[in-house]
Amino acid sequence: MRMSSTIRTGRTVKRTTRAAATLAVAALALSLTACGGDDDNGGGDNADKGGGTKAPASSVTLPKLDGESLEVAAVWTGTEQENFKKVLAEFEKRTGAKVTFVPAQDPIINFLGSKIAGGAPPDVAMLPQPGAIKQAVDKGWAKPLGAEATKELGENYSQGWQDIGKVDGKQYGVYYKAANKSLIWYNAQVFENAGASEPKTWDELLNTAQMVYDSGVTPFSVGGADGWTLTDWFENVYLSQAGPEKYDQLAKHEIKWTDPSVKQALTTLAEIWGKKDFVAGGASGALQTEFPASVTQTFTGGDQPKAGMVYEGDFVQVNIGETKAKVGTDAKVFPFPAVGDTAPVVSGGDAAVVFKDSKAAQALATWLASPDAAAIQAKLGGFLSPNKSVDASVYPNDVQKKIAEALVAAGDDFRFDMSDQAPQAFGGTPGKGEWKTLQDFLKNPKDVAGAQAKLEADAAAAYGG
Repeated sequence: MRMSSTIRTGRTVKRTTRAAATLAVAALALSLTACGGDDDNGGGDNADKGGGTKAPASSVTLPKLDGESLEVAAVWTGTEQENFKKVLAEFEKRTGAKVTFVPAQDPIINFLGSKIAGGAPPDVAMLPQPGAIKQAVDKGWAKPLGAEATKELGENYSQGWQDIGKVDGKQYGVYYKAANKSLIWYNAQVFENAGASEPKTWDELLNTAQMVYDSGVTPFSVGGADGWTLTDWFENVYLSQAGPEKYDQLAKHEIKWTDPSVKQALTTLAEIWGKKDFVAGGASGALQTEFPASVTQTFTGGDQPKAGMVYEGDFVQVNIGETKAKVGTDAKVFPFPAVGDTAPVVSGGDAAVVFKDSKAAQALATWLASPDAAAIQAKLGGFLSPNKSVDASVYPNDVQKKIAEALVAAGDDFRFDMSDQAPQAFGGTPGKGEWKTLQDFLKNPKDVAGAQAKLEADAAAAYGG
Protein backbone atom coordinates (compact mmCIF):
# COMPACT_ATOMS: atom_id res chain seq x y z
CA MET A 1 0.00 0.00 0.00
CA ARG A 2 1.18 3.49 -0.75
CA MET A 3 1.72 5.29 2.47
CA SER A 4 3.29 8.63 1.62
CA SER A 5 0.65 10.18 3.85
CA THR A 6 1.81 8.05 6.77
CA ILE A 7 4.56 10.41 7.73
CA ARG A 8 2.76 13.54 6.65
CA THR A 9 0.23 13.17 9.46
CA GLY A 10 2.95 14.36 11.81
CA ARG A 11 3.37 11.36 14.10
CA THR A 12 7.03 12.08 14.42
CA VAL A 13 7.44 14.67 17.15
CA LYS A 14 8.68 17.82 15.46
CA ARG A 15 9.21 20.00 18.47
CA THR A 16 12.74 18.80 19.12
CA THR A 17 15.42 21.44 18.71
CA ARG A 18 19.16 20.98 18.75
CA ALA A 19 19.27 22.61 22.16
CA ALA A 20 16.59 20.33 23.57
CA ALA A 21 18.30 17.27 22.15
CA THR A 22 21.55 18.42 23.69
CA LEU A 23 19.92 18.74 27.10
CA ALA A 24 18.30 15.32 26.83
CA VAL A 25 21.59 13.66 25.88
CA ALA A 26 23.47 15.50 28.59
CA ALA A 27 20.96 14.31 31.17
CA LEU A 28 21.26 10.75 29.90
CA ALA A 29 25.04 10.88 29.88
CA LEU A 30 25.14 12.16 33.45
CA SER A 31 22.63 9.55 34.54
CA LEU A 32 24.54 6.67 32.99
CA THR A 33 27.85 7.93 34.35
CA ALA A 34 26.32 7.87 37.82
CA CYS A 35 25.43 4.20 37.43
CA GLY A 36 28.87 2.66 37.87
CA GLY A 37 27.85 1.10 41.18
CA ASP A 38 24.75 -0.82 40.20
CA ASP A 39 22.46 -2.44 42.73
CA ASP A 40 19.96 -5.12 41.98
CA ASN A 41 16.88 -3.49 43.40
CA GLY A 42 17.26 -0.21 41.55
CA GLY A 43 17.01 1.73 44.79
CA GLY A 44 18.59 5.04 45.58
CA ASP A 45 17.87 8.44 46.97
CA ASN A 46 16.44 9.68 43.68
CA ALA A 47 13.99 6.86 43.11
CA ASP A 48 11.03 9.22 42.86
CA LYS A 49 12.66 12.01 40.88
CA GLY A 50 12.18 10.91 37.28
CA GLY A 51 9.04 12.89 36.60
CA GLY A 52 6.99 9.83 37.54
CA THR A 53 4.59 9.65 40.44
CA LYS A 54 4.03 6.67 42.69
CA ALA A 55 1.15 4.56 41.47
CA PRO A 56 -1.04 2.91 44.07
CA ALA A 57 -1.41 -0.87 44.00
CA SER A 58 -4.50 -0.48 41.82
CA SER A 59 -4.62 2.84 40.04
CA VAL A 60 -6.89 1.82 37.17
CA THR A 61 -10.53 0.74 37.19
CA LEU A 62 -11.31 -2.28 35.03
CA PRO A 63 -14.65 -3.97 34.33
CA LYS A 64 -15.55 -7.50 35.35
CA LEU A 65 -15.10 -9.73 32.31
CA ASP A 66 -15.88 -13.22 33.64
CA GLY A 67 -16.29 -15.63 30.75
CA GLU A 68 -14.71 -13.31 28.18
CA SER A 69 -11.79 -14.53 26.04
CA LEU A 70 -9.17 -12.41 24.29
CA GLU A 71 -6.25 -12.97 21.93
CA VAL A 72 -3.21 -10.68 21.90
CA ALA A 73 -0.71 -10.95 19.04
CA ALA A 74 2.91 -9.77 19.16
CA VAL A 75 6.25 -10.70 17.62
CA TRP A 76 7.91 -10.98 21.03
CA THR A 77 9.70 -14.22 21.84
CA GLY A 78 11.74 -15.72 24.69
CA THR A 79 12.06 -13.76 27.92
CA GLU A 80 10.27 -10.73 26.49
CA GLN A 81 7.21 -12.82 25.68
CA GLU A 82 7.24 -14.54 29.07
CA ASN A 83 7.45 -11.22 30.90
CA PHE A 84 4.55 -9.77 28.89
CA LYS A 85 2.47 -12.84 29.70
CA LYS A 86 2.82 -11.95 33.39
CA VAL A 87 1.25 -8.57 32.61
CA LEU A 88 -1.61 -10.35 30.85
CA ALA A 89 -1.98 -12.74 33.81
CA GLU A 90 -2.54 -9.81 36.16
CA PHE A 91 -5.23 -8.48 33.78
CA GLU A 92 -6.89 -11.90 33.96
CA LYS A 93 -6.74 -11.82 37.76
CA ARG A 94 -8.31 -8.37 37.96
CA THR A 95 -11.06 -8.88 35.38
CA GLY A 96 -11.78 -12.61 35.17
CA ALA A 97 -11.10 -12.63 31.42
CA LYS A 98 -8.99 -15.31 29.72
CA VAL A 99 -6.15 -13.93 27.56
CA THR A 100 -4.21 -16.00 25.02
CA PHE A 101 -0.90 -14.78 23.61
CA VAL A 102 -0.59 -15.38 19.87
CA PRO A 103 2.99 -15.45 18.54
CA ALA A 104 3.24 -13.37 15.36
CA GLN A 105 5.87 -13.13 12.65
CA ASP A 106 7.56 -10.10 11.13
CA PRO A 107 6.25 -8.14 9.39
CA ILE A 108 3.28 -8.33 11.75
CA ILE A 109 1.02 -6.41 9.38
CA ASN A 110 1.26 -9.31 6.90
CA PHE A 111 0.58 -11.82 9.68
CA LEU A 112 -2.49 -9.83 10.70
CA GLY A 113 -3.66 -9.67 7.11
CA SER A 114 -3.64 -13.45 6.93
CA LYS A 115 -5.51 -13.77 10.23
CA ILE A 116 -8.13 -11.24 9.12
CA ALA A 117 -8.54 -12.90 5.73
CA GLY A 118 -9.17 -16.15 7.59
CA GLY A 119 -11.81 -14.49 9.75
CA ALA A 120 -9.78 -14.79 12.95
CA PRO A 121 -8.15 -11.47 13.83
CA PRO A 122 -6.68 -11.10 17.32
CA ASP A 123 -8.54 -8.78 19.65
CA VAL A 124 -5.41 -6.68 20.23
CA ALA A 125 -2.04 -6.60 18.49
CA MET A 126 1.22 -4.97 19.48
CA LEU A 127 2.47 -2.99 16.47
CA PRO A 128 6.11 -1.87 16.39
CA GLN A 129 5.78 0.86 13.77
CA PRO A 130 3.63 3.99 13.38
CA GLY A 131 3.55 3.09 9.69
CA ALA A 132 1.94 -0.24 10.55
CA ILE A 133 -0.73 1.52 12.64
CA LYS A 134 -1.54 3.80 9.71
CA GLN A 135 -1.72 0.85 7.35
CA ALA A 136 -4.06 -1.04 9.71
CA VAL A 137 -6.30 2.03 9.90
CA ASP A 138 -6.28 2.55 6.13
CA LYS A 139 -7.33 -1.08 5.62
CA GLY A 140 -10.18 -0.67 8.09
CA TRP A 141 -8.70 -3.22 10.49
CA ALA A 142 -7.84 -1.05 13.50
CA LYS A 143 -10.49 0.34 15.85
CA PRO A 144 -10.22 3.69 17.67
CA LEU A 145 -9.56 3.61 21.40
CA GLY A 146 -12.58 4.08 23.61
CA ALA A 147 -13.10 6.81 26.19
CA GLU A 148 -11.58 4.93 29.13
CA ALA A 149 -8.40 3.93 27.30
CA THR A 150 -8.01 7.44 25.88
CA LYS A 151 -8.49 8.94 29.33
CA GLU A 152 -5.87 6.62 30.85
CA LEU A 153 -3.48 7.47 28.05
CA GLY A 154 -3.99 11.21 28.54
CA GLU A 155 -3.27 10.98 32.25
CA ASN A 156 -0.08 8.95 31.91
CA TYR A 157 1.64 9.91 28.64
CA SER A 158 3.28 13.03 27.23
CA GLN A 159 1.59 14.54 24.19
CA GLY A 160 4.36 13.29 21.92
CA TRP A 161 3.78 9.64 22.84
CA GLN A 162 0.04 10.11 22.40
CA ASP A 163 0.48 11.71 18.99
CA ILE A 164 2.50 8.90 17.43
CA GLY A 165 -0.41 6.58 18.20
CA LYS A 166 -2.88 8.79 16.34
CA VAL A 167 -4.07 8.62 12.73
CA ASP A 168 -5.98 11.57 11.29
CA GLY A 169 -6.46 12.96 14.79
CA LYS A 170 -7.98 9.77 16.24
CA GLN A 171 -6.24 7.73 18.94
CA TYR A 172 -5.54 4.15 17.89
CA GLY A 173 -2.33 3.16 19.65
CA VAL A 174 -1.18 2.84 23.25
CA TYR A 175 2.63 2.90 23.30
CA TYR A 176 3.05 0.34 26.02
CA LYS A 177 6.75 -0.29 25.46
CA ALA A 178 9.45 2.20 24.50
CA ALA A 179 13.10 1.87 23.62
CA ASN A 180 16.08 4.16 23.95
CA LYS A 181 17.98 3.24 20.80
CA SER A 182 20.97 5.49 21.38
CA LEU A 183 23.13 3.28 23.61
CA ILE A 184 26.34 1.29 23.25
CA TRP A 185 26.92 -1.53 25.73
CA TYR A 186 30.41 -2.73 26.56
CA ASN A 187 32.26 -5.46 28.39
CA ALA A 188 33.79 -3.66 31.37
CA GLN A 189 36.67 -6.12 31.72
CA VAL A 190 37.62 -5.69 28.08
CA PHE A 191 37.69 -1.91 28.46
CA GLU A 192 39.76 -2.18 31.62
CA ASN A 193 42.26 -4.50 29.96
CA ALA A 194 42.52 -2.16 26.98
CA GLY A 195 42.85 0.95 29.14
CA ALA A 196 39.81 2.34 27.29
CA SER A 197 37.29 4.87 28.58
CA GLU A 198 33.75 5.74 27.48
CA PRO A 199 33.85 7.87 24.30
CA LYS A 200 31.71 10.95 23.81
CA THR A 201 32.39 11.62 20.11
CA TRP A 202 32.61 9.45 17.00
CA ASP A 203 36.35 10.06 16.70
CA GLU A 204 36.78 8.99 20.31
CA LEU A 205 34.70 5.87 19.57
CA LEU A 206 37.06 4.98 16.72
CA ASN A 207 40.05 5.50 19.01
CA THR A 208 38.45 3.37 21.72
CA ALA A 209 37.74 0.65 19.17
CA GLN A 210 41.39 0.66 18.10
CA MET A 211 42.49 0.31 21.74
CA VAL A 212 40.16 -2.66 22.20
CA TYR A 213 41.46 -4.21 18.98
CA ASP A 214 45.07 -3.68 20.03
CA SER A 215 44.30 -5.48 23.31
CA GLY A 216 43.35 -8.60 21.36
CA VAL A 217 39.54 -8.32 21.26
CA THR A 218 37.38 -7.49 18.23
CA PRO A 219 35.75 -4.12 18.97
CA PHE A 220 32.15 -4.55 17.73
CA SER A 221 29.47 -7.21 17.65
CA VAL A 222 26.85 -6.54 14.97
CA GLY A 223 23.59 -8.49 14.62
CA GLY A 224 23.49 -8.12 10.86
CA ALA A 225 21.16 -11.06 10.29
CA ASP A 226 18.41 -8.78 11.60
CA GLY A 227 18.30 -5.81 9.23
CA TRP A 228 16.60 -3.54 11.76
CA THR A 229 19.78 -3.32 13.84
CA LEU A 230 21.55 -1.82 10.82
CA THR A 231 18.82 0.79 10.29
CA ASP A 232 19.30 1.79 13.94
CA TRP A 233 23.04 2.27 13.40
CA PHE A 234 22.31 4.48 10.39
CA GLU A 235 19.65 6.55 12.16
CA ASN A 236 21.91 7.46 15.07
CA VAL A 237 24.73 8.51 12.80
CA TYR A 238 22.37 10.41 10.48
CA LEU A 239 20.46 12.24 13.23
CA SER A 240 23.65 13.43 14.92
CA GLN A 241 25.47 14.30 11.72
CA ALA A 242 22.72 15.73 9.50
CA GLY A 243 20.56 17.16 12.31
CA PRO A 244 16.88 16.78 13.28
CA GLU A 245 15.47 18.84 10.39
CA LYS A 246 17.12 16.65 7.75
CA TYR A 247 16.13 13.57 9.76
CA ASP A 248 12.48 14.57 9.57
CA GLN A 249 12.76 15.31 5.85
CA LEU A 250 14.33 11.94 5.09
CA ALA A 251 11.78 10.17 7.29
CA LYS A 252 9.00 11.73 5.16
CA HIS A 253 10.94 11.14 1.91
CA GLU A 254 10.89 14.89 1.31
CA ILE A 255 14.56 14.56 0.41
CA LYS A 256 15.97 11.63 -1.53
CA TRP A 257 18.25 8.92 -0.27
CA THR A 258 20.71 10.12 -2.90
CA ASP A 259 21.09 13.35 -0.88
CA PRO A 260 24.69 14.22 0.10
CA SER A 261 23.72 13.92 3.79
CA VAL A 262 23.00 10.21 3.28
CA LYS A 263 26.31 9.78 1.50
CA GLN A 264 28.07 11.37 4.46
CA ALA A 265 26.32 9.09 6.98
CA LEU A 266 27.04 5.91 5.01
CA THR A 267 30.66 6.96 4.58
CA THR A 268 30.88 7.48 8.33
CA LEU A 269 29.34 4.07 9.06
CA ALA A 270 31.92 2.50 6.75
CA GLU A 271 34.63 3.70 9.14
CA ILE A 272 33.49 0.88 11.41
CA TRP A 273 31.70 -1.57 9.12
CA GLY A 274 34.47 -1.42 6.54
CA LYS A 275 37.42 -1.49 8.95
CA LYS A 276 39.21 -4.82 8.73
CA ASP A 277 38.68 -6.93 11.87
CA PHE A 278 36.55 -4.29 13.64
CA VAL A 279 33.37 -6.42 13.37
CA ALA A 280 33.15 -9.87 14.97
CA GLY A 281 33.23 -12.53 12.27
CA GLY A 282 33.69 -9.91 9.59
CA ALA A 283 30.78 -8.93 7.38
CA SER A 284 29.87 -12.53 6.56
CA GLY A 285 29.87 -13.49 10.23
CA ALA A 286 27.83 -10.44 11.23
CA LEU A 287 25.24 -11.20 8.55
CA GLN A 288 24.77 -14.65 10.09
CA THR A 289 24.51 -13.26 13.64
CA GLU A 290 21.03 -12.60 14.95
CA PHE A 291 20.48 -9.79 17.43
CA PRO A 292 20.30 -11.91 20.65
CA ALA A 293 23.59 -13.64 19.81
CA SER A 294 25.23 -10.30 19.03
CA VAL A 295 24.61 -9.36 22.65
CA THR A 296 25.41 -12.60 24.43
CA GLN A 297 28.70 -13.09 22.56
CA THR A 298 29.84 -9.71 23.91
CA PHE A 299 29.38 -10.83 27.51
CA THR A 300 30.54 -14.45 27.44
CA GLY A 301 34.05 -15.86 27.14
CA GLY A 302 35.60 -14.12 30.14
CA ASP A 303 38.03 -11.38 29.19
CA GLN A 304 38.25 -12.79 25.64
CA PRO A 305 34.69 -12.46 24.30
CA LYS A 306 33.99 -12.36 20.58
CA ALA A 307 33.58 -8.56 20.83
CA GLY A 308 34.02 -5.75 23.32
CA MET A 309 31.00 -3.62 22.41
CA VAL A 310 27.51 -4.03 21.00
CA TYR A 311 25.21 -1.24 19.87
CA GLU A 312 21.48 -1.40 20.60
CA GLY A 313 18.73 -0.12 22.85
CA ASP A 314 17.95 -0.52 26.53
CA PHE A 315 16.24 -3.87 25.79
CA VAL A 316 19.72 -5.39 25.43
CA GLN A 317 19.47 -6.04 29.17
CA VAL A 318 17.10 -8.95 28.57
CA ASN A 319 19.80 -10.70 26.54
CA ILE A 320 22.59 -9.78 28.96
CA GLY A 321 20.43 -11.45 31.60
CA GLU A 322 20.94 -14.74 29.75
CA THR A 323 24.67 -14.53 30.54
CA LYS A 324 26.52 -14.40 33.85
CA ALA A 325 27.34 -10.71 33.32
CA LYS A 326 25.76 -8.21 35.70
CA VAL A 327 24.38 -4.97 34.29
CA GLY A 328 26.17 -2.00 35.79
CA THR A 329 29.35 -3.86 36.73
CA ASP A 330 30.30 -6.46 34.08
CA ALA A 331 28.10 -4.91 31.40
CA LYS A 332 28.13 -1.13 31.20
CA VAL A 333 26.66 1.39 28.80
CA PHE A 334 27.29 4.83 27.34
CA PRO A 335 25.18 7.09 25.10
CA PHE A 336 25.75 6.80 21.35
CA PRO A 337 28.57 9.29 20.73
CA ALA A 338 28.09 12.59 18.94
CA VAL A 339 28.92 12.29 15.26
CA GLY A 340 28.02 15.92 14.56
CA ASP A 341 27.15 18.81 16.84
CA THR A 342 25.06 16.78 19.29
CA ALA A 343 24.63 13.17 20.30
CA PRO A 344 21.48 11.47 18.94
CA VAL A 345 18.30 10.62 20.85
CA VAL A 346 16.41 7.95 18.89
CA SER A 347 13.43 6.12 20.36
CA GLY A 348 11.25 3.25 19.28
CA GLY A 349 8.25 1.50 20.73
CA ASP A 350 5.41 -1.01 20.50
CA ALA A 351 1.78 0.10 20.55
CA ALA A 352 -1.31 -1.86 21.56
CA VAL A 353 -3.96 -1.53 18.85
CA VAL A 354 -7.53 -2.90 19.03
CA PHE A 355 -8.61 -5.08 16.10
CA LYS A 356 -11.90 -6.45 17.49
CA ASP A 357 -13.86 -3.72 19.20
CA SER A 358 -15.36 -5.07 22.40
CA LYS A 359 -15.63 -4.19 26.08
CA ALA A 360 -12.86 -6.69 26.84
CA ALA A 361 -10.48 -5.46 24.14
CA GLN A 362 -10.95 -1.84 25.18
CA ALA A 363 -10.37 -2.83 28.81
CA LEU A 364 -7.09 -4.49 27.85
CA ALA A 365 -6.00 -1.32 26.03
CA THR A 366 -6.90 0.67 29.15
CA TRP A 367 -4.89 -1.75 31.29
CA LEU A 368 -1.82 -1.43 29.03
CA ALA A 369 -2.05 2.37 29.27
CA SER A 370 -1.92 2.19 33.07
CA PRO A 371 1.15 2.45 35.30
CA ASP A 372 0.06 -0.77 37.01
CA ALA A 373 0.66 -2.85 33.86
CA ALA A 374 3.95 -1.19 32.95
CA ALA A 375 5.31 -1.55 36.49
CA ILE A 376 4.93 -5.34 36.36
CA GLN A 377 7.18 -5.70 33.30
CA ALA A 378 9.52 -2.90 34.38
CA LYS A 379 10.39 -4.85 37.55
CA LEU A 380 11.43 -7.82 35.41
CA GLY A 381 14.08 -5.88 33.45
CA GLY A 382 14.79 -5.31 29.78
CA PHE A 383 11.76 -3.06 29.48
CA LEU A 384 11.28 0.69 29.24
CA SER A 385 7.93 2.45 29.58
CA PRO A 386 7.05 5.91 28.22
CA ASN A 387 4.34 6.02 30.91
CA LYS A 388 5.27 9.02 33.06
CA SER A 389 3.22 7.73 36.02
CA VAL A 390 5.44 4.69 36.51
CA ASP A 391 7.63 5.09 39.60
CA ALA A 392 11.22 4.77 38.36
CA SER A 393 12.17 2.90 41.53
CA VAL A 394 10.42 -0.23 40.19
CA TYR A 395 13.17 -0.80 37.63
CA PRO A 396 15.50 -3.60 38.76
CA ASN A 397 18.82 -1.78 38.55
CA ASP A 398 20.21 1.73 38.52
CA VAL A 399 21.16 1.63 34.83
CA GLN A 400 17.61 0.88 33.74
CA LYS A 401 16.15 3.30 36.26
CA LYS A 402 18.28 6.19 35.00
CA ILE A 403 17.46 5.39 31.36
CA ALA A 404 13.74 5.44 32.25
CA GLU A 405 14.08 8.72 34.14
CA ALA A 406 15.88 10.31 31.18
CA LEU A 407 13.14 9.16 28.77
CA VAL A 408 10.36 10.64 30.92
CA ALA A 409 12.35 13.83 31.53
CA ALA A 410 12.79 14.28 27.77
CA GLY A 411 9.00 14.69 27.41
CA ASP A 412 8.31 15.32 23.74
CA ASP A 413 11.95 15.94 22.85
CA PHE A 414 12.88 12.78 20.97
CA ARG A 415 13.01 11.41 17.44
CA PHE A 416 11.14 8.21 16.68
CA ASP A 417 12.93 5.45 14.81
CA MET A 418 13.00 6.50 11.15
CA SER A 419 12.51 3.07 9.61
CA ASP A 420 9.51 2.49 11.90
CA GLN A 421 7.91 5.64 10.48
CA ALA A 422 8.40 4.42 6.92
CA PRO A 423 6.00 2.28 4.89
CA GLN A 424 6.46 -1.33 6.00
CA ALA A 425 7.70 -2.41 2.57
CA PHE A 426 10.66 -0.05 2.88
CA GLY A 427 11.45 0.17 6.57
CA GLY A 428 10.09 -2.98 8.19
CA THR A 429 10.31 -6.09 6.01
CA PRO A 430 13.06 -8.73 6.29
CA GLY A 431 14.95 -9.20 3.05
CA LYS A 432 13.54 -6.06 1.43
CA GLY A 433 13.95 -2.29 1.30
CA GLU A 434 16.20 -0.57 3.81
CA TRP A 435 16.88 -3.73 5.80
CA LYS A 436 18.22 -5.60 2.76
CA THR A 437 20.16 -2.69 1.29
CA LEU A 438 21.98 -1.98 4.54
CA GLN A 439 22.82 -5.67 4.86
CA ASP A 440 24.31 -5.46 1.37
CA PHE A 441 26.16 -2.31 2.40
CA LEU A 442 27.59 -4.05 5.46
CA LYS A 443 28.94 -6.65 3.04
CA ASN A 444 30.40 -3.99 0.73
CA PRO A 445 30.82 -0.65 2.56
CA LYS A 446 32.78 0.83 -0.33
CA ASP A 447 29.69 1.00 -2.55
CA VAL A 448 28.13 4.11 -1.04
CA ALA A 449 26.64 5.34 -4.32
CA GLY A 450 25.14 1.92 -5.09
CA ALA A 451 23.55 1.73 -1.66
CA GLN A 452 22.09 5.21 -2.05
CA ALA A 453 20.63 4.42 -5.46
CA LYS A 454 19.01 1.21 -4.20
CA LEU A 455 17.65 2.91 -1.08
CA GLU A 456 16.11 5.68 -3.16
CA ALA A 457 14.56 3.27 -5.68
CA ASP A 458 12.95 1.22 -2.93
CA ALA A 459 11.84 4.31 -0.99
CA ALA A 460 10.28 5.89 -4.07
CA ALA A 461 8.30 2.73 -4.76
CA ALA A 462 7.15 2.37 -1.13
CA TYR A 463 6.24 6.01 -0.56
CA GLY A 464 4.50 6.25 -3.91
CA GLY A 465 6.87 8.47 -5.84
